[in-house]
Amino acid sequence: MKKKSLKLSNLYLLLVFFLLYAPILYLIFYSFNEGGTMNEFTGFTWEHYGAVFEDTRLIRIALDTLRIALLSSLFATTIGTLGAIGIYFVRKYKAQQALLSMNNILLVSPDVIIGASFLILFTVVGFRLGFLSVLLSHIAFSIPIVVLMVLPKLQEMNDAMITAARDLGANSWQVLTKIILPSITPGILAGFFMAFTYSLDDFAVTFFVTGNGFSTLSVEIYSRARQGVSLEINALSTLLFLVALFLVIGYYFIQRNQQSKKLLTKNQARVVSTR
Repeated sequence: MKKKSLKLSNLYLLLVFFLLYAPILYLIFYSFNEGGTMNEFTGFTWEHYGAVFEDTRLIRIALDTLRIALLSSLFATTIGTLGAIGIYFVRKYKAQQALLSMNNILLVSPDVIIGASFLILFTVVGFRLGFLSVLLSHIAFSIPIVVLMVLPKLQEMNDAMITAARDLGANSWQVLTKIILPSITPGILAGFFMAFTYSLDDFAVTFFVTGNGFSTLSVEIYSRARQGVSLEINALSTLLFLVALFLVIGYYFIQRNQQSKKLLTKNQARVVSTR
């Protein structure tokens, strides 16, 4: 009976993954189509990828998108980590829960509302739409994600280490850099990668706050798709998918390395205690 239920669960998982990845694989498959449409595969070619790299405007937009994603994730990770630490050390339970609720509201709020709110704000204060408006918006919507990634690691942290460090004369900066940050590094890395991927593929918020000739890949793909489906879009989307895939693989190996170090430290501690 257990074997039967296990087989059914495996089949269900395969079906779910097939439904998730089939459209992506379909898009990737036709990015190599020699014909100009997605109706019939007529032959293998790299010309659509060549067209992507020959398009100087597209290359500039791709570099701007990566610049926005990298800068916004760095700033959001720094601010979000400090915010998570601040929330964690709020001793009043109601105040802590209120701060967490405010953070979570931003996570579940529709992107359209967030984008429209930023557009209204920038218009009212007379802020010019462009690189800085997109960067500030991406930092803002990435901060709650980082907080959500870092807080569980803070809750797993041994508070006795902080108490011991203070008893030994460590100041706040030493406690932060020697105790807290090393303990929550996996959460910080997770927050950075999540913020980077969210920024990389964001469309709704960026669509509202971009302007003055500045654009990102998501907005550019949307504008080109409205003019008609081109296999150049397939090639560009495939490249973006590969970037996201490499990020996930990189994060997996970083996490694996962190876990190996922790396991090695625990084993060494056990050896020392047995002596």
